[in-house]
Amino acid sequence: MKHYMNRFLYLVLATLQLGTLPLTSFAQAGLQDMNSNGEFMIAARSANLAAVKRLLAAGAAVNTRDRNGDTALNIAARRGDAELFTVLMNAHAAVDLANIAGVTPLMSAAFNGHVELVKALLAAGADPKLQDQIHKTAAIYAAGTGHPDCVAALLGAGLAVNQRYEHEETLLMWAAGSGDPQTVQLLLDRGASPQLTDDRGWSALRIAEEEGHGAVAALLH
Repeated sequence: MKHYMNRFLYLVLATLQLGTLPLTSFAQAGLQDMNSNGEFMIAARSANLAAVKRLLAAGAAVNTRDRNGDTALNIAARRGDAELFTVLMNAHAAVDLANIAGVTPLMSAAFNGHVELVKALLAAGADPKLQDQIHKTAAIYAAGTGHPDCVAALLGAGLAVNQRYEHEETLLMWAAGSGDPQTVQLLLDRGASPQLTDDRGWSALRIAEEEGHGAVAALLH
């Protein structure tokens, strides 16, 4: 699993820590001109809630996007800023508007373990089946970073626990590779099959053993 997990960790950093993304020009990215709403995005990034409210009331577009394609809602979801998140949702922010890398607010919240925001996004109609440019979903990020509460919320939205993703991997395999026993136990309790194998023929147990996660391997035994 080291090949898959090392690649996974690299791509997580490249996708979700947006300081690593190239600052693509508006013309190249096909995004709206930021000149009219730049102050709003600055306020959102600096968590200046009073300024965000004032600018929205003055007509700032809630779905303004920066050069990485991020909306203020994606910023709030990544940061776990519940107050900013609520203000934006009340202003009818688009819940599935992804950035250049295809990362949605739901993915951002799940990756960072902000379960209440995950639940709020799902309740507002966010699609848990969407994939980013590297074919990862919110559930993969939650399982692969050890956030069992987020995994539970996403499964509650109707995801199949044994759904196959890229390389025929399941959420249990991602959880086994992350080494988080709580997430593995949750998935087992929800009916995840430890007998399934990926496109190399590796089961979740073998993945845990290859990664040296003894506690997870014991659960899978």
